[in-house]
This record gives sequence, structure tokens and C-alpha cells, in this order.
Amino acid sequence: VQLQASGGGLVQPGGSLRLSCAASGRILSVNTMGWYRQAPGEQREVVATITRDGTTAYADSVSGRFTISRDNYKDTVFLQMNSLDPQDTAVYYCNAIVRVLYSGTEEYWGQGTLVTVSS
Repeated sequence: VQLQASGGGLVQPGGSLRLSCAASGRILSVNTMGWYRQAPGEQREVVATITRDGTTAYADSVSGRFTISRDNYKDTVFLQMNSLDPQDTAVYYCNAIVRVLYSGTEEYWGQGTLVTVSS
């Protein structure tokens, strides 16, 4: 199973970006999916998560600005980021709990995509 993230880049403060992450491989089903981020010199932190039935949770720092969503048919999770602030600058990682064919339930991470908020 692989998670392929995309959508990062450079954006000015107040701007928007949309991240995507698609899971592929021997997948029976994808359970909870999420986005995490790690700023330079900081620990990785959770940004937002979404269950298969659409229940969402957000870090306080992004609540009201970021929206997580998913497409269960495409095993893809999205993160719409609005009103971006320089403190949102980080490498963003997608995460998924996956039921794998002929295996079991395992956790996977994407490769990370850099989001830089700067003028």
C-alpha cells in the first residue's frame, strides 16, 4: 500500500492551498485518514482526521480555516487550507489506517509535501 500526497507549495499569507493524498495497493478498505504536519525543529502534530463515515476532528490551531474531506471510492483524502499563516509552514503528511488484502489492518504514511507560507 502506498499513499501519494500532492498539492503543497509556496503561498502568501491569507492564501489557500488544497492537499490531496491517494491510497493505492492491495486495499480492502481505508478506515480513518488524516493529515499531520511537522515544522522545522518541531514534533509531528495532528492537523485533522476523518473517519470512513465522515466524522472529522481538527487541531485547535486550524479549526475554522482548514477542512478535511475524503472520497471513499477513490481512497483519497483532501485538506483545504484557507487563511494560511506563516505558522502553518511545515511538511504535511497524510496518514491512513488500511485493511490490507491477505494481511490485516496497518497504518501507512505518505511521503510528505512541503507547504510554505511567506510573503
